[in-house]
Amino acid sequence: MNKNTRRFARVLPIVILVVTLLVAVVYLGLPAVMALAAIRSDNQEAGEAPPGFATVRITTSDDISLAAWYSQPTNGAAIILMHGAGAGRGSVRSYAAMLQERGYGVLAVSARGFDDSEGETNRLGWAGSLDIGAAVAYLQAQEEVRVLGGLGLSMGGEILMGAASAYPAIQAVIADGATHRARQDYVDLPMNTPLYRNFTQSVFTLMVSAFSGEQPPTPTLLQSIQMSPMTQFMFIAAGNDDEEVAFNTLFHEQTSEHSSLWVIPQVDHTGGFAADPEAYEQRVIRFFEEALTTR
Repeated sequence: MNKNTRRFARVLPIVILVVTLLVAVVYLGLPAVMALAAIRSDNQEAGEAPPGFATVRITTSDDISLAAWYSQPTNGAAIILMHGAGAGRGSVRSYAAMLQERGYGVLAVSARGFDDSEGETNRLGWAGSLDIGAAVAYLQAQEEVRVLGGLGLSMGGEILMGAASAYPAIQAVIADGATHRARQDYVDLPMNTPLYRNFTQSVFTLMVSAFSGEQPPTPTLLQSIQMSPMTQFMFIAAGNDDEEVAFNTLFHEQTSEHSSLWVIPQVDHTGGFAADPEAYEQRVIRFFEEALTTR
């Protein structure tokens, strides 16, 4: 055995070890860290209710008490407003004010585990359909409410889409920035079906389930909206996010008879309202007017 061969024999095990460690970090360690982040408790506070809103509590079918802000409609239509994964209802104040000013009732809900709502935090919104059920029940009990809609950002949009098939009383849904919430949703996009594309997402889903004790929700987002032909959908995607555009294009193509798609150019995730509040408000209000108040 010459010197080069001996050197190679000494280095090879180190190379194999380094490569193995890198693979473990990328395909196991990273999903584990992401899974822990997905169930990290939310310690933020919603603060005082916006002007014209009252703080209320609603109770889910599994006996979780959720905190919400409610403002009565003047046009008979109430919108369930769901926040994203980063913070609770305090993060959607501007959306609530925009809807309220145009006559819509608003129930801005903090999902379970967020703000002062009870329950465990899951930033994928896996138990979100139960939260939507509580919101629907509350609004249907209000004499001033005749018709229901929903507006959700990111996780909130996914929660509303996932609940659409279970709660047809929500006749119109706007989902801004929705993509996927588990491996089952991820592979609905055809380009994600190969194992090399979905392996990390599969591990992530398994780890979230193991750490939280929850199971990924069914049906998938795509299945739920397909099962809701009487619900009107508006999908909003950030033009700077190719994955977001791909998922929302899929959602629209598979439900084209009862949905519309708005890809907002040159904005990041859920950045449309901040980038151009006037254009965003016009689109949102026109959708709700056509889907709710003109029926």
